[in-house]
This record gives sequence, C-alpha cells and structure tokens, in this order.
Amino acid sequence: MSLLQTANLTIVPCKPEDSADFIALEGDPEVMRFLTGGRIGALMQSSIEDTYLRPRGTEPHVWTARRARSNSFVGWFCLWPEDAGVAELGYRLRRAQWGQGLASEGASALIDWGFNVAGYDKIIASTMAANRASRRVLEKCGLEHIRTVQVDWAEAIPGGEQGEVQYEQTRTGWFSASRDH
Repeated sequence: MSLLQTANLTIVPCKPEDSADFIALEGDPEVMRFLTGGRIGALMQSSIEDTYLRPRGTEPHVWTARRARSNSFVGWFCLWPEDAGVAELGYRLRRAQWGQGLASEGASALIDWGFNVAGYDKIIASTMAANRASRRVLEKCGLEHIRTVQVDWAEAIPGGEQGEVQYEQTRTGWFSASRDH
C-alpha cells in the first residue's frame, strides 16, 4: 500500500495514531445513522472480517484521508479483501466534509488503485437503500447497482425496511469506462 494523492486529499494506510480520529468519527450520531440508526457504541465487531467497520489504526486495508493542504482529518476509506480477486469498498467521512465531493474523490482513487495496483478483478460495495448520499457516491465512482436485498437488522434502523443495495464494478468495466472519458 502506498500514498494516494488526489486534488484535495492525501490518502495513506492507517496507523495507530489515527485511532482518536476514527473513534471521534464513530461518536457522531449522524455519521452512524445508516450503520447503527445513530446509536453510539451500538456497532459491535462480530468477526475479524468486519474490523474495517470500527478501524483503530492497525487494519491492513484501511486508509486515512486528510486534506492535502491542511492535513486535517477527513475520514477513512478501505478496500477489504473478500477473496483473491474481490474487495469491498467502504468509507466514512466527518460530517463537516460531506457534500464537497470528497467521498467520490477518495473512493475513486482507491478503486483505481485496487484495479491498477492491487490487481482486483471486482470491487463491490453495499449501503442501505435509504442512504441516498452514499448511493450517489458509488454511482459517481462508476459502480453499478446490481441488486437490492431485504435484510433482517439486529435492531431496527430507520429506512432499513427499504433493504440494502449492492453495487459492483469489474476491472474490465473500469478500464472501459476510463477510455470512454
């Protein structure tokens, strides 16, 4: 893993010093609305596979995003390996950074890295169907909606009755779309 530089972001593999920023991010009920219904501390780690949901700075596939000019914390992104050729995209940004295109900018950079450097064949992502902002980010990044599934949430989350949407992009589709622009 290496440094990724975009117009507005510096994205680097996370380190233990990022832990306080990650924990503060989880402390914002609005940031956690589509993960826990806004309940703070409600997100429980159930297995090693979902540790990226609560990064603490030691996770091998989580990247910290900071503003390129000020070095201020923006949030985190990850490409979590599902199997040899597939990784799941995830991200979480501070509320003050929403609506500025930073989620799309960072996610696109990581997707590009995943196909060009890490060699993934497919990148997937999912979010609650009700999370329209996250769905827009995934679509702006070139991921395509492939299905909506109903989920039995452990605890009811507003909007959860609409289900979860799953998105994906293949390496071939990514490079084909890149040539079209």
